Amino acid sequence: MPTLKTSMQGKVCIVTGANSGIGKATALGLAQMGATVVMVCRSQDKGEKAQNEIKEKSGNDAIHLILADLSSQASIRQLAENIQQRYQQLHVLINNAGAVNLRRRETTDGFEMTFAVNYLAPFLLTNLLLDKLEASAPSRIVNVSSESHQSGNIKMDDLELEKGYRLMRAYEQSKLALVLFTYELARRLQGTGVTANCLHPGFVATNIGQNGVGSVGRSITKLIFSTGISPEEGAKTSIYLASSPEIEGVTGKYFIKSIPVRSAPISYNETLQRKLWEESAKLVNLHDTGAPFTAPTL
Repeated sequence: MPTLKTSMQGKVCIVTGANSGIGKATALGLAQMGATVVMVCRSQDKGEKAQNEIKEKSGNDAIHLILADLSSQASIRQLAENIQQRYQQLHVLINNAGAVNLRRRETTDGFEMTFAVNYLAPFLLTNLLLDKLEASAPSRIVNVSSESHQSGNIKMDDLELEKGYRLMRAYEQSKLALVLFTYELARRLQGTGVTANCLHPGFVATNIGQNGVGSVGRSITKLIFSTGISPEEGAKTSIYLASSPEIEGVTGKYFIKSIPVRSAPISYNETLQRKLWEESAKLVNLHDTGAPFTAPTL
């Protein structure tokens, strides 16, 4: 595990969902190492409060806030454009933001909300920032998945879960998709100096699942998640993957407690990885982004 002696001085790190929970703890940990931390948050009030707290606790003033709604494709594209314009380099991208919904909801783009926030948002944002990450290499992409992916299933003909929505089915699918994406991304980035890894942070006490579920739903999810480990404990693996010299050059792995372990057997299906990538690219109109690479010829 890294210690505060690990220096991230001069490194620019983006953390999505950084105003609370694991994201906030991750941002603080990196700030304490001297990094320039870009906090991506949806709420200005919560974002500014977290930003000020992190500055105070870390003694690091290089803590920046950018507002974005990761359920909106237009907002994600604007976020990427803002980052491209404001920062000459980007060394770490941590796709941490997540959501879970009791009932099926659709985004402004017509996507199922859990799939859109937990998977399509990291997929699009990462691709939009790849040129910056490659130009800043060695650089790292860290995707916060979940052990719940082990129970996930990908049905290419029903990614939006229109044929039957259940909370955990949606969550498990989105987190499995994130692992599949990580492995395909790592393979495509071989030789670029950019690594891509994913992780399970542990069962963490956070406020996930408390939006749009009503007072009873909030009480239930709050009770469930209150039994988890602290956000600070949950953030350790994200910080490790973002900063540790021990894993320089390590890519395409799944980590628990900062140790690489095997993910679900289905996650190693390269055909599924490739199909999911191609379908995702269509959904988010990736061909319009000027992505720096295309699918390899097999």
